[in-house]
Amino acid sequence: MRGTALAIAFWALALACMPAPAALAEVLITKEEASLPASPNVGMTMRGLTRGPGIEQMSPKPNQQVTSPLPFKVHFQVRNQIAIDPATVKLTYLKAKPVDLTERIRKHLKPDGIEMSEAEVPPGTHMLRLDLKDQKGRVATAILKLTVAGK
Repeated sequence: MRGTALAIAFWALALACMPAPAALAEVLITKEEASLPASPNVGMTMRGLTRGPGIEQMSPKPNQQVTSPLPFKVHFQVRNQIAIDPATVKLTYLKAKPVDLTERIRKHLKPDGIEMSEAEVPPGTHMLRLDLKDQKGRVATAILKLTVAGK
């Protein structure tokens, strides 16, 4: 009887000391996608003055090196009180053949941005393009940079 109680106590302690599972983290970019050839051109050309919405990468910051899972947060800046049209938000992983990541962030969309608390991203530097429009059809585009260190 005493041996059973000690075994239960041992296993309870072992489970309590285990690191939290990464089950809460969701895949934003897979290892296979990260291994695809890089895009030859990730630059943007902007023509003319735009009064469309703004896009600000909040977390991680563009030049910040982080480990995965990471918080992926982007803020949409509404201009002239014209709301963002959530149906137009599109996130693309910039590779030689671009990868559409939109469905992976869809449930994390808020009226004022994207809030993905734990995104799984393989090590490396990843360039993403975020496109959206406001309710009047004015376009906004931003290049987002994720720099992820190995574990």
